Amino acid sequence: MPQDIGAIDPAWAWSPFEPSDERPWARRLAAHLCRRAGFGATSQELDDLIERSPVDIARAVVRNAKEASRTDPENDPLATAMLATGNSRNLAAWWLYRMLNSNWEGDRASSTSPLLEKLTLFWHGHFATGADKVADAEMMFAQNRLLRRHALGDFGAMTQQISRDPAMLIYLDSTTNRKAHPNENYAREIMELFCLGEGNYTERDIQELARCFTGWEVRRKKFRFNRYQHDTGTKTILGETGAFSGEEGVDVILKQKALPRFIASKLIRFFVFDEPTAPEHLIEPLAKQLRESDLNIAPVVERIFASNIFYSPLAVGRKVRSPVELGIGLLRCLNGSSNLDRVAQHLDDIGQAVFYPPNVKGWDGGRSWINTSTLLGRSNLVGELLRHEATRFDGQTLETLAKKNDASSPEKLIAWLDELLLAVPLDDSAKRELLAFAEQTTGDPSRRIAKLIQTLSTVPQFHLA
Repeated sequence: MPQDIGAIDPAWAWSPFEPSDERPWARRLAAHLCRRAGFGATSQELDDLIERSPVDIARAVVRNAKEASRTDPENDPLATAMLATGNSRNLAAWWLYRMLNSNWEGDRASSTSPLLEKLTLFWHGHFATGADKVADAEMMFAQNRLLRRHALGDFGAMTQQISRDPAMLIYLDSTTNRKAHPNENYAREIMELFCLGEGNYTERDIQELARCFTGWEVRRKKFRFNRYQHDTGTKTILGETGAFSGEEGVDVILKQKALPRFIASKLIRFFVFDEPTAPEHLIEPLAKQLRESDLNIAPVVERIFASNIFYSPLAVGRKVRSPVELGIGLLRCLNGSSNLDRVAQHLDDIGQAVFYPPNVKGWDGGRSWINTSTLLGRSNLVGELLRHEATRFDGQTLETLAKKNDASSPEKLIAWLDELLLAVPLDDSAKRELLAFAEQTTGDPSRRIAKLIQTLSTVPQFHLA
């Protein structure tokens, strides 16, 4: 297999992965799938997954997520309690709870699934809307429900609905869009950030599309169309001319050839590798599939998770863990539970507060997650999670969990943590250093394991997904 991404045959890349003696289907590759399609898995879950083929698992994971997307969390008791406070920062704990408590069972419907939560997070960063400006938890919750409802469905339907979403309209200053003064913010972002990417439209296209959205307002937290403020004149957008409404303007965008390529490239970056930017010939098969499926997301995501390139060295360990993946992933792999309000605050400190993306571009991701300040904060997050009085592991202690997984000696403990938590195996030198640390550490067994894991979090491999 070529190591240069530009030399990869796209037919091979997106063909189903078939395990071999050289690349066997084992716990480490199953853990890779679980880190990308969700937030990690416990040892028992990995044991269950390797009994099935990667292609079957990809199909089941997507099917389970689609089933879960049909369950509206509107009446979720935890969400209701958080909404009662009126603070979107409290609502973050609800979402983290769902990420942490989703399951990998692909044979029955569930109220949530790892992939559904992961894709909802992806779309939250794509159609970025921040509660710092939308100071209404109910609106942010409604948008989250919209994103999860369409997470694996029709991108066109999701785009039409997000275009009329009150939280989005407030965030992009479109609450009172008047024909005398069309607001260009949403018109610009739907082209540049949401659908087409730079270079695929002109400033004139933005101005004309903005006219389509005149008359769009927010009243009593709901979308409202004010026909008296709508510009009914003829507009020309991306070569098409007509007296377009807002919805018809969005339809013009959705028909552009650049759109499937743009969305496919973002899915590759989110699920496969951060760097380098995927070349056009590698993007095109997924873009073609999007076009032929009427912009249906599920088949493309399933194809990614079943593919050769997804399980190749070009993808494994080629992403940097986001703060959410780091914190929720650690708890998820160790079957942990903790004070999620505290977790949400720590995630904010290191750059990823859910419901609070930094701007309309969302989180940059990749190497931007790592700097001298966030490295210390990430280590502190790991230490806080491991030692907080509210944290439990499988309902018990770290010592009990380690014994349950036959990791009672330092050597077995390091081997277990290496396989469970790291995308890239430790080299022999790092293993020797950790073993020396483990043998020299004294005191309560659970605290010794916690110190070992926090030391492991200082190793570069710990921050790769």
